[in-house]
Amino acid sequence: MLLSLDVYKQQQFDLIAAKIMAEPKQYCEFSSVSDFYNAAWLKDFPQGSQISATGLDDGAEEFYAVVQFKQQYLKFDIKESLSALIFQDMNGNVFKRNF
Repeated sequence: MLLSLDVYKQQQFDLIAAKIMAEPKQYCEFSSVSDFYNAAWLKDFPQGSQISATGLDDGAEEFYAVVQFKQQYLKFDIKESLSALIFQDMNGNVFKRNF
């Protein structure tokens, strides 16, 4: 059975995102945007993933970030009162977890 590199990368993205969704508090403690970009677990996402983040700096109390690979994404919506992760997998299924 031949497995394409893109499908492998999509599966890798789904596994990492599901791991983060299962234990969000372990992955969502940031003091700055720089902390997010320097998180060791970001390197686990497949090569070609796009990463963007905003917030926290200059006194902001909210943080937004997206890690995306093709149509898949993991969105971080971190707020003081209620935070959420939103994940779209390679099949287009969308999952949301508040924490």
